[in-house]
Amino acid sequence: MCEYTGALFAVAVNSCTMALLLAVAWHLRDEPHCDCGDLSDLAPGVMRKQIEIPRRTYVSVPMSIIHAGGKPVFRDEEWRGAYQLKPLPVWDSARLFTSGMLHPSQKQGDMICVSFHASKTLGDTQGGAILHDDPEADEWLRRARFDGRIEGVTPMEQHLTGRLLDRKVEGFSVIGWHCYLSPDVAARLLLKLYSLPRHNDPLPSDDYPDLSHMDIFR
Repeated sequence: MCEYTGALFAVAVNSCTMALLLAVAWHLRDEPHCDCGDLSDLAPGVMRKQIEIPRRTYVSVPMSIIHAGGKPVFRDEEWRGAYQLKPLPVWDSARLFTSGMLHPSQKQGDMICVSFHASKTLGDTQGGAILHDDPEADEWLRRARFDGRIEGVTPMEQHLTGRLLDRKVEGFSVIGWHCYLSPDVAARLLLKLYSLPRHNDPLPSDDYPDLSHMDIFR
């Protein structure tokens, strides 16, 4: 995945929706907010960070922002393939997957979230990934997608903070989600990736509703 896209790191998850949620959560991890999906449950005086997206996009994007601790706001934008969740360096690229995606026009620190849904360029039953270049974020994202766990370490071993295979095993330090990519799906996607063309045009946009008119996001 990294060789194909040009990313230093590729964190596979079970959907682009969860890729966006984790990417936003990483950038908002030090922001004061309630850990819930209801914008009305904040403590008095606490404001969620506003994350700006096009008003016509897939409905799960503002939901991911809310679950990650932000507040979605909407802008007029005719986008094709990908767009930025401003002001964060996070991009929704569910409709664009091609080689060299992290090209010079992408800034250092950008996180590109892609989709492997059956309707996408590289598709299967499910899947997504976060393409990025931050080693600190990579460690956090890999734990966050796996219930806060370290891969290859049992919960008991991680809890006891002992030594395993001559390396230090840290205890639980991340409140995570259960959204890792199933190994069978990952294997099929890798096989498909080997024969995928080097260049793929953006997929046409769906007939998205105007999310700014939905009461749930106000």
